[in-house]
Amino acid sequence: MKSVRPALIVAVLLLSGCASSGTSSDASSGATWWNPLAWSWSSLAPWHWFGSTLTVTEQGVGSLTGSTAMNEQAISDGLSGKYQVRKGMRGENGGVVTFFQGVSDKQVKVVVNGQTTIDRIDVTDKEIASASGNKIGTPFADIFQQAYGACEKGTGSDGEGVECRAPGSQHISYLFSGEWHGPQGLMPSDDTLKKWTISKIIWRK
Repeated sequence: MKSVRPALIVAVLLLSGCASSGTSSDASSGATWWNPLAWSWSSLAPWHWFGSTLTVTEQGVGSLTGSTAMNEQAISDGLSGKYQVRKGMRGENGGVVTFFQGVSDKQVKVVVNGQTTIDRIDVTDKEIASASGNKIGTPFADIFQQAYGACEKGTGSDGEGVECRAPGSQHISYLFSGEWHGPQGLMPSDDTLKKWTISKIIWRK
């Protein structure tokens, strides 16, 4: 056992060294998309191997809140080191917007948006539920009886879905998706929505 502990300490120090060199930026480069190699090594640290289950609450997701800084380390820690965290940029309204993606099994499971601090978190991980127990795949009919007063047509990249404010919440919304062959831009009927399921949980500051 005496030889195991020093070996573990050395391994952690090596990982820490890798973390400091894992992200790089080129100010003169025109590239604005994420670097697939620039993900958080902190998720490999031993203290993250047995993390707790993440939950979407009024305060945020996991320990991410509206006051969490928009940087790789803070976001990785706030998600309990469960994901490879990578940084990206996109053009929006004539400006450049920074975001972070939490990746697991080569799939994006969490997207964090904001400026200096977090403004919005999109969750598509089936393992993350809201405080009321709703998660990806939960049917509309399990939460709502009708769309009126709670739901509206999705916008932007969510335009194919219907976004509904979680009952009693000021910060959590559910994006529902499903099959529908009606006119584009119109809300599906309640009977149709009852067959739809949550495809994304959205937290807003």
